[in-house]
Parts: sequence; C-alpha cells; structure tokens
Amino acid sequence: MFKRSLYIRFISIFIGVVLFSILLSYVISSLFFHSEVIFEEEVSSITKGIATLVELAEPETIQEFAETIQTYFFDMIIVDEAGVSVIEDAPEFYLSEEAVEQVFLGQETPVILPFGSRQETRMVGMPVEIENERYALFIHIDYEEQMDAIKEIMIRALLIVLAFGSFMILLASRHLINPIKKLTNAAREMAKGNFSIRLKSKDKDEIGELITSFNHMATEVEKIDKMREDFVSSVSHEIQSPLTSIRGFTKALRDGVIPQENQREYFDIIYQETDRLSRLSDNLLRLSSLESDQHPFHPERYRVDEQIRRIVLATEPQWEQKQLTISLDLQSTWIKADEDLFEQVWLNLLNNAIKYSPEGGTISIEVKQEDDYVVVSIQDDGKGIPSEAFPRLFERFYKVDRARTNQMPGNGLGLSIVKKIIDLHQSYIEVESEVGKGSTFTVYISHEEKD
Repeated sequence: MFKRSLYIRFISIFIGVVLFSILLSYVISSLFFHSEVIFEEEVSSITKGIATLVELAEPETIQEFAETIQTYFFDMIIVDEAGVSVIEDAPEFYLSEEAVEQVFLGQETPVILPFGSRQETRMVGMPVEIENERYALFIHIDYEEQMDAIKEIMIRALLIVLAFGSFMILLASRHLINPIKKLTNAAREMAKGNFSIRLKSKDKDEIGELITSFNHMATEVEKIDKMREDFVSSVSHEIQSPLTSIRGFTKALRDGVIPQENQREYFDIIYQETDRLSRLSDNLLRLSSLESDQHPFHPERYRVDEQIRRIVLATEPQWEQKQLTISLDLQSTWIKADEDLFEQVWLNLLNNAIKYSPEGGTISIEVKQEDDYVVVSIQDDGKGIPSEAFPRLFERFYKVDRARTNQMPGNGLGLSIVKKIIDLHQSYIEVESEVGKGSTFTVYISHEEKD
C-alpha cells in the first residue's frame, strides 16, 4: 500500500544515509588519525621530555630508566655515532645510517623519521648529551592499542547515533506521514460522495499548503455538486412544466372534451409550450457549447452601434406591443469581437429590459467610448432587482421573481449566456438597480480604434 511503502521508504532512506555517513566518517577519521600532523606535536613533546630526563639522569641509571620507559608503550635506544647502542638488551628496531647521521647533525629538536601511511607507530630521534658526550636518542612509539581503543569508541558512538537517530526519525516520520494518511482517507470519503469533509492543519509548510489546497478543492467540488443538483432540479422543473401542459391539453383534445370553438385556443397553448421547450433546448446547447471552450470564436472588427440598431428594429414587435419608448444615444464605435455572439448579448439584455418594463415605459440604450473600453448600457424603468439577488443574478436558471415564473416568459439562462460570452471576450458587465426604479446593465468591451 502507498502509505506503508512511503513510510518504509522514508525510514530506509534515512537509515541508508546514516549508515553511509557513519562509514564515510569512520574511514576519514581513521586516515586523519594516521596522519603525521595529528601526532607531530605530541610525539615531539614526549621525545623532548624523555631526552631531558636522560640528560639529567646519572649514567648508571639510564639502563633502568630505559626499562621503565618500555612499560609505557615506548621503546628507547641510545646510540653513538657508529650506531652502537649504549643500553644493554636494547629493543630491536632498525636504524639506518642516514637516520643516525640526521639526528647527530640536527639541532636540539626532535626529528620524526619517515613512516608508512598506514603504520600505527612513530620513530623520533633527538640528540642528547651524556657526560659531555653527544649521543642520539631514538624513541619508538607504538600506539596500535590506543588506536584500536579509539576506533572502538568511535564505532560505539556512531552506533549509538544510528540507534538514537533511527528512533527519532521513527517518531518524526509518524508526524510527517500522519497528515498524508488523513489526506488519503479524506480523498476516499470524497470519492464516496462526502464533499463536506475538511481537514485541520496549523502547519505552514508544504504539508500544510497541501491540506489547504485539499480543503479548497473540497469546497469547490461541493459547490459544483450543489450547482449540479440545482441544475438537474431546474432543468427538470423547466421541462416538466410545459410537458404537463402539453400532455393535459392533448389528452383533452384526444378525448373530445374541448368544444370545437375552443380547440384553437388550446392548440395555441400547446404551440407556446413546445416553443418554450425549444428555446430551453437551444439555450442549454448554446451554454454548454460556450462552457466547453469549443464554441466557434471568430472576432472581427465591426460597428457595434449599427449592430444594436438592427437588434432594436428586430425586437420592434415586442416593445411596440407594450407601447415602450426606445431612446438611443449611439456613438459611431468599432470593436473587435465575435459579431454573432455579441448579437446574442444585446438581444438577451434588450429582451430582459422589454420583459420587465411597465406598459408605456422607456428603455435607454447608450454606446460611448471611455479610455480603453467601449461602454454599452441598457437601462429600463421597470421594477428593479433586489440587492440580495445580485450575487446569483448570472447563475443558470436563477429567476429574481420565482412567484411569477409561469407568467413571465424565459427560463433563467439568458443572463448566464450573456456573462459567458462577455467573459470569453475578456470584458466585463456591471449591474445597477433600485427596486421600483429600474435596472441598468453596462457592458465594458476592449475596443480598437478605426484605422
């Protein structure tokens, strides 16, 4: 399983790194201890001390002194210029003529003789005077046992570090892995449909950021799921209402319970309901196409004021029926946009203004240029929009006046389509409204100046 393998992998990597570090430290430390620099000062001090004692001692006591020195891991020999030892039963170690000559010709300082890179011994020579005669004192220092003891201490110390470090990483890794385990369990809950799950974290590290991102994702998924439920509910309602009417009226016509003189009226109602279903289907397809980012998008330069004039003329039957006055203030203005898509924007906004304007009311449409934008505003003097409706105004199927849904034509998709088209053009829309005084929809479009 992932969580166990991650845990084991984390521990294994740590122990592997520690073991490699211990091995490397041991090798480097061993080489370091064998180097001359480490022991040069110590062996020189030891040799000076022994040389001083030899010079101060009585000649007849030197033999006894040499035997005593040997009990301290030192071998001592004193030779004349010919290389002959003046100590009886002197320890046997090789002295070259060059080494003896080097000590005799040297100053009153110890001379460390050459040694092998891996030898745990040192040979140090120093001139001494015994009864006004010059001799060469050689000290052979063997520190193999001390090195073994140091190595043993090092190994024990490193093993203690390994054991303690492994124990601490076990505790630390649990602290690191537990949030990931919680994230895994939370993801499984989300997969089961529980989108309300949230995780708590006070950490500000990468794990904390991951948990914060997960909570944000869960919130967004919950919103999407709620929108899906609302969408299904709204679509079902919008489809069920006309279907119920159509089914009821067709059944009545089929059963012959409607008089002949009233049948035309019922046929008109059936036609209106089927037209309503058709518009719903068209709007759903259009909105789905826009949201899929696969809708054909062909921006070109054209005059937006002329486009709006055409829309006003095309909707003349609707605003003439309500005896509305259309006030136009349209500057000659060019924009670069998809003309077909923006035709849908103006048509939806103007239809909304006509729908909610009172009999004999006025609709004002203005086109002007402001800085880097072309500004198009459509204002009506209808009943207005309450402030609590503003956050949901561009949601799919949202209707401000739910109580009059059946009396007012439309399916709540018009403004959603408007918002999507405007977003697609990287423009934006603003709404100002006051209950009882009307509403103003203002679209801001990035424009191109005419060549």
